[in-house]
Amino acid sequence: MAASTHQQALSALLFLYREVLELDLPWLVDLARPKKPKRVPVVLSRSEVGRLFEMLAGSHALMARLLYGTGMRLMECIRLRVKDVDFERGEITVRDGKGGKDRHTMLPESLAEQLRQHLLRVRVLWANDRAAGAPGVYLPTALVRKYPGAPASWGWFWVFPASALSVDPRSGVTRRHHAQEQALQRAIKRALGEAGIAKPASTHTLRHSFATHLLESGYDIRTVQELLGHADVSTTMIYTHVLNRGGRGVLSPLDRM
Repeated sequence: MAASTHQQALSALLFLYREVLELDLPWLVDLARPKKPKRVPVVLSRSEVGRLFEMLAGSHALMARLLYGTGMRLMECIRLRVKDVDFERGEITVRDGKGGKDRHTMLPESLAEQLRQHLLRVRVLWANDRAAGAPGVYLPTALVRKYPGAPASWGWFWVFPASALSVDPRSGVTRRHHAQEQALQRAIKRALGEAGIAKPASTHTLRHSFATHLLESGYDIRTVQELLGHADVSTTMIYTHVLNRGGRGVLSPLDRM
């Protein structure tokens, strides 16, 4: 069975004996846990990324380009707020990323104007919500108490809002949520097929491709680590194994003949 399945079963047994039956079984604690095998991430070439983008349209095309152009994770892009896009500094602030950390990444110059036009259309949607008296967007409870007017403000509005209002299952309030991540995932999966790309790629593959292509261009691995938001550089090091340099930069003896 998979290592994760083994880990889950062992953890369940440990919880049963420790917390439910209150039995001390030292031998159970000392059981060896299998390690997850290291997998090389799937990476698209630059030409494959271009072919993928050609098959996307509308906001899905813009989101996919942001994922590749900034290295953001899927939900970091989907939950992006207007106030976190800084056109003057050419950067995007990623809030509450993996591990609850904030970080900065670049705003691609080639996307700046397209993103400006997109936000003009989004502002109309925001203005319609305000005119209709709709509740503001979701904010964590602590922020709502501190900034009660923030949910209805333009700065806290979603960069990629849903097309219609929906009921928040946590509060029962009907408000505008962000776009559904499944819609982008389905759009990219469909575009991969239309582009004739056989690799088992996904939205996260664009993040892998972002890191790999930066390293191929000669950027320092510490810089890439910071842009990706990795706590340890060893996590970023995996991308050095998929650089397009042929066997880790080694020239095959066949090519020397």
